Amino acid sequence: MDRQRNVKKLRQLLIILLWLLIWELAARAADNSIILVGPTESLGRLVSMLPDPQFWSSVGSTLLRIMAGFLMSVILTSLLGALAHFHPWLRELLSPVIALMKAIPVASFVILVLIWLRGSRDLSIVVTFIVVTPMIWDAVLGGLSAADTQLLELAEVYRLSLGRRLRYIYLPALLPYILSSISSVIGMAWKSGVAAELIGQPTGSIGFYLYQSKVFLDTSGLFAWTFMIILLSWISERLIKALIGFAERRL
Repeated sequence: MDRQRNVKKLRQLLIILLWLLIWELAARAADNSIILVGPTESLGRLVSMLPDPQFWSSVGSTLLRIMAGFLMSVILTSLLGALAHFHPWLRELLSPVIALMKAIPVASFVILVLIWLRGSRDLSIVVTFIVVTPMIWDAVLGGLSAADTQLLELAEVYRLSLGRRLRYIYLPALLPYILSSISSVIGMAWKSGVAAELIGQPTGSIGFYLYQSKVFLDTSGLFAWTFMIILLSWISERLIKALIGFAERRL
């Protein structure tokens, strides 16, 4: 099993290296740093940005806002989803709102929030919350609905308290659903959050510097910041999956 896993990881690494090589060759063939830069130049630009305190300030600012919107969505939507599972009337009441959140484009959300907030500082928090909420809602309702009915019948017979039912029946059913959806949820959180910053341009954020790269035709800077966004998204996903896995093992 370990050997198969190692072979799979090696194959994935070779595939990534192959595409990086194709990208580098394409950049050299284009021979135009405005149209396309290769991975070596982009990574070199990213490394050159690392000693700059402003770089880390921008990364930290964007990270805190996006994670704040994400965590607020997880907490509030989990509570509402649990209530909606036990009270169908609440599910029917909130379903149109969730459907609306799914349907409205991110750009429309950004413009509306800019009008409502009259400022762009907390824009990414609100937009991340709005975009992530429908995905968390579906995962919560799906997980709670998947709880073992036989265990629930036993809990009814033995008159287990709601707290024990939540801990020993509902949470073990819910966590796999959350875990399976976390990759797409985190990815959408970063995409929507940075897109909100790109439009609102709060000073000292990743979105602000992405816009500056566009204005000054700084393609290498654009790719460098994009690399950083991908890395932050990957780290966020791994950390949250580790926390969920820990909770699952404890339960």
